[in-house]
Amino acid sequence: MVWFSELDLFSKFYWIIASISSLLFIFIIITTFLGIDGAEDIDDIDTSIDADTGIEFQFITFKNLIGFFTIFGWSGIACMDAGLSNVLTIAISVFCGLIMMTIMATMFHYMNKLSDSGTLNYKNAIGAIGEVYLTIGAHRSRMGKVHIRIQGALRELEALSDSLTELKPGTIIKVTEVTNNDILIVNTTQKSIEPIKTKPYEIPANTRDI
Repeated sequence: MVWFSELDLFSKFYWIIASISSLLFIFIIITTFLGIDGAEDIDDIDTSIDADTGIEFQFITFKNLIGFFTIFGWSGIACMDAGLSNVLTIAISVFCGLIMMTIMATMFHYMNKLSDSGTLNYKNAIGAIGEVYLTIGAHRSRMGKVHIRIQGALRELEALSDSLTELKPGTIIKVTEVTNNDILIVNTTQKSIEPIKTKPYEIPANTRDI
């Protein structure tokens, strides 16, 4: 306490930030790798960037802010020990904090991708083309099964249909919707073949028989 009381206000600020954020940072890292969600993201300050994979890249979150202030505090202390000015200390510590935020955001993003890669999201099947494996009854009268490629893998999933006729095995289908209990609603993509209309051929009256 005597050592802390002898510090100037600027140094006290950095030491308080570094100490508190370091404790929270250690707690977050431990709970994250143990699979315990010990720190919920604050929805009011979250900024999400949609990724092509469907998994959001979150930059400003509670966890990332703790990482920012941890590196912000310790880099500022290192700058002060090096004898740098207050302005340069703030600039360097903010820059280092932003780098830490980027690293943490990337790390948690790919951790979420790994955890979600084995989880099947049935909504991703909407619009997919597949093939009937087990006969599907008309008007949702009987549940069948279809082969659908979803999330990069060929899967066998239960399906119903609003078709007027039952869908036999081998019928090419398209997924139109997914029910709340994860049953696919499919419909055939094959159009009915219309009979070919032929025009009557008239023999001219002046044509002679051969």
